[in-house]
Amino acid sequence: MGDLRLLVPAVAAWTTAWLVVGAPDVGLDPRVIAATIWGAGAAVLALLLLGRRREDGGVLRLAWPLLLVALAASGLVAATAANTLAQRAASPLVATAVHHSTVEVVVEVVSAPRAMRGPVWAEASDDPTLRIDARLVAVGGLAVSPVAVTTSVQVPAEHVQLGARLGFDARVSRLPASEESGFRLRAAGDVRVVDAAPPWLAWAGGLRQGFAEAARGLAGDGAALVPGLAIGDTSAVGEALGAAMKASSLSHLTAVSGANCAIVTAAAFVVAGLCRVRRTGRIVVAMLALAGFIVLVTPQPSVIRAGTMAVVVLVALAAGRPGGGVAALSVAVIVLLAFDPWLARDYGFALSAAATGGLLLLTAPLAARLSRIMPTPLAGVLAVPLAAQLACQPILVLLDPAIALYGVPANLLAAPAAPIGTVVGLLGCLALPLLPSVGMAFLQVAWLPASWIALVAHGAAALPGGRLPWLPDAPGALLLVAGTALALWLALLPPGRSWLRGLAAALLVLATAMPLGAAAGGPLVGAATRPRDWDVAACDIGQGDAVLVRSAGATALIDTGPEPFALERCLTMLGIERIDLLVLTHWDADHVGGAGAVAGRVDTVIHGPLDGDRSDRVLDPLALGGAATIEVTAGHGGELGDARWRVVWPKARAVPGNDASVVLDLDAPGYRGVFLGDLGEEAQLRLLRSFDLGRVDLVKVAHHGSADQSEALYRELGATVGMIGVGAENGYGHPTDRLLDILTATGTTPVRTDRSGTAVLTADDAGGFGLWTERGGGAVGGRA
Repeated sequence: MGDLRLLVPAVAAWTTAWLVVGAPDVGLDPRVIAATIWGAGAAVLALLLLGRRREDGGVLRLAWPLLLVALAASGLVAATAANTLAQRAASPLVATAVHHSTVEVVVEVVSAPRAMRGPVWAEASDDPTLRIDARLVAVGGLAVSPVAVTTSVQVPAEHVQLGARLGFDARVSRLPASEESGFRLRAAGDVRVVDAAPPWLAWAGGLRQGFAEAARGLAGDGAALVPGLAIGDTSAVGEALGAAMKASSLSHLTAVSGANCAIVTAAAFVVAGLCRVRRTGRIVVAMLALAGFIVLVTPQPSVIRAGTMAVVVLVALAAGRPGGGVAALSVAVIVLLAFDPWLARDYGFALSAAATGGLLLLTAPLAARLSRIMPTPLAGVLAVPLAAQLACQPILVLLDPAIALYGVPANLLAAPAAPIGTVVGLLGCLALPLLPSVGMAFLQVAWLPASWIALVAHGAAALPGGRLPWLPDAPGALLLVAGTALALWLALLPPGRSWLRGLAAALLVLATAMPLGAAAGGPLVGAATRPRDWDVAACDIGQGDAVLVRSAGATALIDTGPEPFALERCLTMLGIERIDLLVLTHWDADHVGGAGAVAGRVDTVIHGPLDGDRSDRVLDPLALGGAATIEVTAGHGGELGDARWRVVWPKARAVPGNDASVVLDLDAPGYRGVFLGDLGEEAQLRLLRSFDLGRVDLVKVAHHGSADQSEALYRELGATVGMIGVGAENGYGHPTDRLLDILTATGTTPVRTDRSGTAVLTADDAGGFGLWTERGGGAVGGRA
């Protein structure tokens, strides 16, 4: 019982952190919340001390100390969040963001750089565009209070190492309070290395890069997975393999967390023991090995959680009081949330903690229950992935409203290979700089289990019926929690009590039928209630674009969103079976990732400049399905039913990327619209100088409502409606206040898919639009 008691303050701290970091976004003061919690803690402490003086204080002795600890943990988390938010509000970057100016900044890299797929803001360069999480250390040459920021830079990858300091002129966008980073920085010029990474951090960057380069010498998907299994480097994992890993619930194998840290810590402890080091020395050696491993794999949220939990266990062991796993997990969660409350909203951290909690709490009872119907060894093996899947699935539903039905068997098949690939791959990583041939031999051995895991992933993903649709967002997650709890209650009930089993089974059927019916019925209800003669529809596909246009029985689709299932849901709702014209504005996954949903259903595809493998992966299945593919530049045009369209951007010989998005000007009976892809402000200004666009009725807002917009262009267009394809809580702060202010100033009404769901516009005879939304909100007036 004592082992589980710390779960209460851990859950309280997590809930508090989740609420407080988002408080300013809903108009609440986090300082008031923190003060209230501390006040409640003081009151409980006073009552507790009073209760100790009374002989009848038995209940107080049991419940109130636990409540006091929960309030103390919550108060510490709230105080940290309030202090950090106050530092953000006082940052000189706030004024820069308001005035849309540039400022010289120096940032310190705090995470491994992530290569972005193609140029975003800069022109062509030999250096990749890297997205980094960093800590602001100076503005305008003056040191400032550290603030978390996110930025994208074009600089050699070896210069962007953990601990390095970079300087550049930046344009600044302020992000919502609920985001880990307070600001997004956009490099407005050359990026320079102010200080190289310190030696105790620099060694890891070279080791990671050398390991990745050596792994590229291997073949197939196994080569891409070896770095992921060993050190969590998934940069070589392509879109197809990544999708297969997600669909089969195997993507956690390439996310460094508890198993990796446990292997490293245990190995160091054992080796130190073989060297006859005393217990205290063995613990120190294990901690040093763990610290080195965290630096090597970079401090991602799941790694930090696992590492902190391992440290808690080692400290307890050193004190001669080894605690249970649940207590260690609870302490680790409280400590980390007190240090960084924004971890409460990080999916990686949540999945890591949930999986660990599921393994600790559910594995033993599930194994005992399964052993009644199967051999005990098999029950023990099956209970492990089942416990982790049950614990993580409610969180996974928030990311993808579906349940992977083959996740448990896929994990069973992959389980024997994962630790081999992890250990042998890590040994290869460490051996490469000293003994290259030995290191390469280790990599070749690790390639075998990695290839097997890739084979399992592709096989499970290809099986029919592997994805069960579920109710999205918080309602779906809560219903899944309820259904899981009922299923566990039903499975773990002792023999007898048939009426309880019947009640549990009935409730389980109800809890399951509700979200399944909602997930399946949503498109049917939408199809029954939406207007039949609509003209333009913005699909709710999350953070991305997918816009449908109809005219005289012909249909065009402009981009496909990030995932096939989301686009398929929209097409079903709107009754679209065939696409006459598919426009792929550019090759970012949030615009073309869902193309698989329309393969074999498209007549003609038009697209911008090709981008090697990225464009081939999208176009090849469409071409095999019978579509004609045409690369277009400004000046191309054609007809869609009674409407005429022309391409006004990009110009010839454009470099692939956001600023080479295909921009379509559509002139249809009753309205005219312009669809801007992901053009940034500079490209928008060049478009404005190149073409006399004139006034339009509808604009598809560029880049999901980012701050990188030209007010002059939107003023020129003067649209009645601005469609914004944007995901709820997208992490980018889209749509930004700047974009919304521009739309207000130009008299353009925003229609946002994050709030409306799928939105349908119908041009009316009065010169306006009728608006139907999936969530029943919004209206659009007539044209100006």
